Amino acid sequence: MTAVGIDAVEVWTGNLKLDLPETFAPQMDEDPEKYTKGLGLQASSFPDSYEDIVTMGANAAHRLMDRKGLEPDDVGRIDVATESAFDNSKPVSTYVAGCLEEVFDGDFHHANKGERKFACIAGTQSLDDACNWIRAGRNRGRGALVIATDTALYARGDAGEATQGAGAVAMYIDEDPDLVELSVEQGYGSADETDFLKPNQQFPSVDGKRSVQVYLARMREALEDYESVAGDVHPDDVAYAPFHTPFPGMVRKAAMLAYRHITRDTAIEDELAAEIGRQPRPEGFDDDEAYHDALREYMDALKDTDQYREWYAETIDPTLSIAREVGNWYTGSVHVARLSALKHALENDEELAGQQLLVGSYGSGAQAELHAETVQEGWAEEIEALNVDEQLESRYDITFEEYEEIHDVHNHEMDVDIEACTTPDGEFVFDGWGRMGEREYRYVE
Repeated sequence: MTAVGIDAVEVWTGNLKLDLPETFAPQMDEDPEKYTKGLGLQASSFPDSYEDIVTMGANAAHRLMDRKGLEPDDVGRIDVATESAFDNSKPVSTYVAGCLEEVFDGDFHHANKGERKFACIAGTQSLDDACNWIRAGRNRGRGALVIATDTALYARGDAGEATQGAGAVAMYIDEDPDLVELSVEQGYGSADETDFLKPNQQFPSVDGKRSVQVYLARMREALEDYESVAGDVHPDDVAYAPFHTPFPGMVRKAAMLAYRHITRDTAIEDELAAEIGRQPRPEGFDDDEAYHDALREYMDALKDTDQYREWYAETIDPTLSIAREVGNWYTGSVHVARLSALKHALENDEELAGQQLLVGSYGSGAQAELHAETVQEGWAEEIEALNVDEQLESRYDITFEEYEEIHDVHNHEMDVDIEACTTPDGEFVFDGWGRMGEREYRYVE
């Protein structure tokens, strides 16, 4: 079977930066460590007044196509994953295609276009769709452009306000990819849940405590389902495990559950037994409450062991570096985590080709998916070509007053016009409204 996966990736972060411990925390009259240590965040990215999900997605895609020497004829489908869409009929992918046609010869008239919605997991679902389209032989030698783009904004004063973010990830999916090959095996955990939703509203309604519980439950189910088709996962088999990262603190919880699961009935559990005992099994207890009490006690002990700390430092922590600086990108979050891991490996001269990533995606409502990815020979060249650090460093550091203004600009209920904080340069920008209320865009040289 021909390898299918991600051939190239590019990101576009919002042009503005909100410093959480220095700018946001004092205004909230809160301890900065609530953000840096509790949530695991340093800053959030925001779109300037001329940016939105279309401009960020189109800019990431433009950068990718230009770097890879791709033309519209090389693209057989454009899938955009977002939970920040502003139209219930016209998909964001059509806007993105229109933008790209301004700067490339030719057009995307024969490319299939769509928009995916299932909260944050939609980016991975779009990736799956593209891979399946190619494996089915319907691509006619062309690749797919998959774009995850979001402005993850919350209502002012909402508990989720500190986890906001904005940006886009563009991926080119093709045969014999240069970056990673996706496994055919997948595992799912899915249930009808009400943990985070937007019923005809821009800003989410969130049950924070419930959302954490649902995230962890669906991830556990997805891991169990994945192992039912791919075989047991062992820590030694996984170089990195990128998870959906609404904030790094959430991933700490998911990683702990994953490690307990994949070390059960292994030599690692045997080694840990002398220090913290063996993992509790349900059959060893008279009722569920006693079992869960014992499980919590075991987990508390496990997180302080050298074995777990080393595994977390090597396998999980490197996936969080970019998220700490940009916040939550919703559909793009897990794809940022993958990029963080590969970037870390490059910077540390790791020989990663042939090694496995275990990728855990999640979307509220709720569904989790796990699949494996095999790193390809061309991965280092692809990652080296990115300019993530330059983008992060060039963001304009906004004051709290500017944050309030830019939040209002992107609030669909408000009509606010302010001067941009930055000057667009070589990028697509929002350019006003058309005759039917559509958004219009132009490319600024």
